[in-house]
Amino acid sequence: MISSLRGTVLSSNGSTVVLEVGGVGFAVAVTPQHALLLAPGQEAALRTKLIVREDDLALFGFEDEEGLQIFELLIGVTGVGPKSALGVLGHLAPGQIAQAIADEDDAVFRKVSGIGPKTAKLITVSLAGKLRVAPPAATRSTVSAPAVGDSVRNALIGLGWSEKVAVQTVDELLAAGAPEETATVPALLRLALAQLGPAGVGR
Repeated sequence: MISSLRGTVLSSNGSTVVLEVGGVGFAVAVTPQHALLLAPGQEAALRTKLIVREDDLALFGFEDEEGLQIFELLIGVTGVGPKSALGVLGHLAPGQIAQAIADEDDAVFRKVSGIGPKTAKLITVSLAGKLRVAPPAATRSTVSAPAVGDSVRNALIGLGWSEKVAVQTVDELLAAGAPEETATVPALLRLALAQLGPAGVGR
């Protein structure tokens, strides 16, 4: 089983990243937010899950162990396939997933493409008690906020927004967002894209 990969990013397009490891290119499915952070030419390390089917071998990649663990829990729920599980992680940060399950809030999962009402309810029921809701990490957020903010500003500028819009959006989110929602680049980028909307891409 391929549980992790470290190598050079050959390409990053949409939700698929090609990572060259030892001269071999591995196509890895990731969330769109994660793909934006993996620029061609840079070194990257991914935790991975290999899904084996009769007619297909598919690799799914994650930034850290937490993302991988949540993915594995999600695909263990009846009706949730690998693509839907990745969709959940693309729509919600790990902390938000844990909180929604703790609150028995299946509405947030119904917003994910491919997740219907029955499956959303099954997620909250099946994963109850299996995810820990992390306490607010104010100190960690304060320390990491500048670096996280810079990375997200650069990502937004790379997507076509002006520097002014990128700076203003990130500053507002850092000031108003809960620590667990702005402590990592994927989480903050997710909030920024949700606030700006797809119509802003390319402006």
